Amino acid sequence: MATSKEFHDYVVENLQKAGEISTRKMMGEYLVYYQKKLVGDICDNCLFLKPTEAVLRLLPDADRGYPYEGSKTLMVVVDDVENTKLLAEVLSEMYKELPEPKKKVKS
Repeated sequence: MATSKEFHDYVVENLQKAGEISTRKMMGEYLVYYQKKLVGDICDNCLFLKPTEAVLRLLPDADRGYPYEGSKTLMVVVDDVENTKLLAEVLSEMYKELPEPKKKVKS
């Protein structure tokens, strides 16, 4: 099941309260970026975050799941996207742990 545009917009609206959020559509689902770093996915009308140390520490009771069939990464499922204070802290801490985006080489 592809993510609905309404759910995508709802998640993005809440995450934008934490800072610069962008998404990229991929096969009916979305990659989620925070300040240009990939932090997770929106798949099947669920928000999934990469299981960084900060995410696991700040969301210890969150369910884990695979965002799509064939995924090799067990990710953290975010149930309460309206808790913008917590999500702002999670994204800020994640940002520190994630690698810098790769520079695109112009040929």
